[in-house]
Amino acid sequence: MEFFGCVHRHFHVHARETDIIRPLAEQDSMSLNARPREIGFVLFAGLTQLDLTGPWEVLTRLRNTRCHLLAEGHAPVRSASGLSIVPNMLLEECGQLDIVVVPGGPGHLDAMQDERLLSFLRRQEPGCQFLMAACTGTLVLAAAGLLQGYECTTHWTALHRLSAFGAIPVNRRVVFDRTRATGGGVTAGIDLGLVMAAKLAGEETARKIQLMMEYAPEPPFAGSPMTADPATVKASEAPTDIADQIRAVDADAISRLRGECRLV
Repeated sequence: MEFFGCVHRHFHVHARETDIIRPLAEQDSMSLNARPREIGFVLFAGLTQLDLTGPWEVLTRLRNTRCHLLAEGHAPVRSASGLSIVPNMLLEECGQLDIVVVPGGPGHLDAMQDERLLSFLRRQEPGCQFLMAACTGTLVLAAAGLLQGYECTTHWTALHRLSAFGAIPVNRRVVFDRTRATGGGVTAGIDLGLVMAAKLAGEETARKIQLMMEYAPEPPFAGSPMTADPATVKASEAPTDIADQIRAVDADAISRLRGECRLV
């Protein structure tokens, strides 16, 4: 598979469980002589940086793997929290990737309406080993018409939105369905990356990566709506104006997909 453009590995700054963790390396040896695995991480303004940097931290630790930060321009992309991330490849320069990773965040609403980004995802899909999305990045894949008939997950506040796009929402932290791999909210991107690492390189490799990251969370408070105080859950819901904007963006995306015969 030919790959175009500059590459930099480093940067400044529901399937059954047995199906998920069975390493593809058993079928495709990643020796030093093998073609590098190419993974592209999509950037857009207003992304949640941990949706991106969580799986990035995991997947950049895989051998013979090149990770790319993709954007429409060369300028730093500002995340929702103010952290700027410098892309190292333009979408238009990018050849066929093995894996595409889409983060979420408040900016996902604009990303759902970005035809250049949606077209890029559609072009990549046929040749991709996996399309990955963390948090509300799943809705960007949905807006591209790439989740119809697939089980998937997203942030708990957005899970109810998926069915309108023909997707099958699953309330689980990580969901694999054929060539789609999705994670729940924010920190679930780390879990998603680890499960993907096990899929690609074997469980032992993923275990070592998790150990070296010292990923053994002991959160001081409840991090799930199932266990959090009801008042905290209520206070975390989107305010009326944002909820109205979300409904409008979803309705527009669904209408566009139907008009293009991408959603039935």
